Amino acid sequence: MAAHENDYIYPEEEDPRNPYASANRWRHQESSAYARAALARDAHSSSANTSDLSSFLNSTRVEGNRPGTNGTGHYKPIVVGSTDGATDGAVVEDGKEVVCGPLLNYRRMEGATWYGSVLLVTKGGGKIQNFQPVLSLGRVNESLPVNGTAAIQSSHGTNVAGICLYSDPRNTFWQFPLACDIADIETKWAYSISDVRYKSTTQTTTNYFFVPAINESMRIMFHSCNGFSVGTDEDAWSGPALWNDVVRSHARSPFHVMIGGGDQIYNDGIRVHGPLREWTDIGNPKKRREFPFPETLRAACDDYYLKNYIRWYSTEPFASANGQIPQLNIWDDHDIIDGFGSYVNEFMKCDVFRGIGGTAHKYYMLFQHHLAPPASTYTSDAPEASEPGTEEDPQQLVNTYVRQQAFDSSYIIGSNPGPYVAQHSMSMFSKLGARIAFLGIDARIERTRHQVNYPETYDLIFGRVRDELGAAASAGQPFRHLILLLGIPIAYPRLTWLENVFNSPLIAPVKFLNRRFGFGGGVFNHFDGSVDLLDDLDDHYTARTHKKERNALIERLQTVCSEFSVRLTILGGDVHLAALGRFYSNPNLHIPTEEDHRYMVNVISSAIVNKPPPAAVANLLASRNKIHHLNSDTDETLMALFNKDPGDSSKTRPSNNVTMPSRNYAMLTENSPNNAIAATNGHAALSTEANESENPFDGKDGHSFLHHGELDAGTTHKAASFETHGKGNDGSLDCCINVEIDQHNKEGKTEPYGLTIPALNYEPGKYGSNAHTHGLRHHRSRPDTIASTAAPSHTASHTASAPETSP
Repeated sequence: MAAHENDYIYPEEEDPRNPYASANRWRHQESSAYARAALARDAHSSSANTSDLSSFLNSTRVEGNRPGTNGTGHYKPIVVGSTDGATDGAVVEDGKEVVCGPLLNYRRMEGATWYGSVLLVTKGGGKIQNFQPVLSLGRVNESLPVNGTAAIQSSHGTNVAGICLYSDPRNTFWQFPLACDIADIETKWAYSISDVRYKSTTQTTTNYFFVPAINESMRIMFHSCNGFSVGTDEDAWSGPALWNDVVRSHARSPFHVMIGGGDQIYNDGIRVHGPLREWTDIGNPKKRREFPFPETLRAACDDYYLKNYIRWYSTEPFASANGQIPQLNIWDDHDIIDGFGSYVNEFMKCDVFRGIGGTAHKYYMLFQHHLAPPASTYTSDAPEASEPGTEEDPQQLVNTYVRQQAFDSSYIIGSNPGPYVAQHSMSMFSKLGARIAFLGIDARIERTRHQVNYPETYDLIFGRVRDELGAAASAGQPFRHLILLLGIPIAYPRLTWLENVFNSPLIAPVKFLNRRFGFGGGVFNHFDGSVDLLDDLDDHYTARTHKKERNALIERLQTVCSEFSVRLTILGGDVHLAALGRFYSNPNLHIPTEEDHRYMVNVISSAIVNKPPPAAVANLLASRNKIHHLNSDTDETLMALFNKDPGDSSKTRPSNNVTMPSRNYAMLTENSPNNAIAATNGHAALSTEANESENPFDGKDGHSFLHHGELDAGTTHKAASFETHGKGNDGSLDCCINVEIDQHNKEGKTEPYGLTIPALNYEPGKYGSNAHTHGLRHHRSRPDTIASTAAPSHTASHTASAPETSP
């Protein structure tokens, strides 16, 4: 980045107990001299001049003598003429009190620059802001150890003026855009916002994050379902305890990005102890559908979402992780309300659902993406005001500032508004370091009970992916892995039989009794009167209503993988248990996994906070783990990842080694080709030049291990060990799911389960296809197929060159 000014020695860590805090009761107030130097600037401009404030800070600070601290000591600059934070008058609402944040986001990499942002929420605001906070950003330079010490030098002189995204009399949202140089080695960066007051004197005022070396990929942390369902005994689950384990893992080997797979917050309480309680209590579904959503109810719901976000994003230890690990998020239903998008169309179009959809989207934009929201959201008083390109609702803009919306190049914006949220979908493409690409699909805005995304949205997404992968290949720096983020698992056991039961005419009399007399109240939801689990089943990609769309998506992804020889790994959550699904080529095609473009792992990691389902549910799902056939060339099933239950527990029956009903989160790290230690998928290398008869996995179906990276998957695999995770050099991807051992342990200790995902070395035309044969060659995983004694085909694959299937 630009040359850094005002270099000075800076402490590596600050004591959270803040031993230097002033005893003065006005310690959070600035002096009158500071106030005069910090006169209001244009807070709506991204290029505000901060030189006057910087000059004042530098003119009143001198450097004291400080020995090397080995990274553990404390250092306090000396301020000349200070009044120890005292003010000349009484406490005033000055817009400097922080109510939430800082929250750190990652956006993209371009050339040798890393781009991200920090969000800070302050108390008070309105049409005009009288204060503009300034963030200081610098790279921390650790010198070589001298006599057992390692002094920390920091170039902490780059000032970033806050940009006001949104402000009303309650709160103001400040965004600080970050741009960091990417160096030849991993770099540590520090940022602080010194001219604000935090509610807690123990809160760390300086945060650190890490940027990978320019020739390395990011270390990835993945989580989902980050909150508790209504009615859960949170104390019985030790609160968000697993975030303690995340912070510990980050301290040992820093994560470069934290991917949120949906349900980063649970807003379902809005219908239980929030402003929708009256609406929810209406017994007649028709009256609920006709209930209006006027400005008064919108304002009450807006206040609920705002306060719930501030509460949850300020909850430790989640809050600490938010300030240290850059986030990339997509949303799911609980970020709005349980089941949003998967109820019947007539009910989803009611005023209340359209209203809360718009309000939840507003705070999703602000808190999770650090973007300005739409100027107004849906109300039944002014329904047209929520449509993009229409005039705003003046009632919502009284004493309120909303910055004009703008999206950077990392977003793929849908061409049409959603059916229930009158905004465009926001999918994302980003570079996760040197050899990993990221694609996150917004599967909520366009969702209905019968579709996940519009066909034209898929066209936009795949067009962008092809452009990005093609440009990287042309530049001689091809991506080897593509991470696809979906809110919901896509390789998962079918529950069609349960869908059939819930949709059966036999349920109709029970529904009638429920509507008239409340019979079976716990079985039916409070919204459209359907069976309570049906919205969850309809949400799944494996649901009967989404089957065609799902299959077309997977086949289209297969084409991309073969075209660019890139390995696809899918991240999914939602289901509150850990599992690992995968797609792979029909075993009769005899394609080694390292060359199989159809081999795709679905890492299912859920929930990091919410309670898991009962063991009986996990065991039921395991019993439904059949080998399914996506098409004549592709099979799918769950993999046996869990060789034991975590710790000394007995959570599942002995025959269940594919689903784990415990809280968890996942880590993914590339075995960089720059690493010195040689290892292939954690085991001895297998030459791809060897005869197929020498491949011990040839002809195996998905109930067996399919390649060396899956061999001995679980707690003993090299990917499950901190000492060996990501330490190979064959370009594969180590994946580890960290599973909670004891829900009563507030430290959130976990047991890791690992496997390795090989890089793809695809050769067009090397292997055949069953796509145009009259009968599939027999295999034990396909008992209905006709046996064939023909040798494995090496003729050109029609599938590889066929045009993609349109969703």
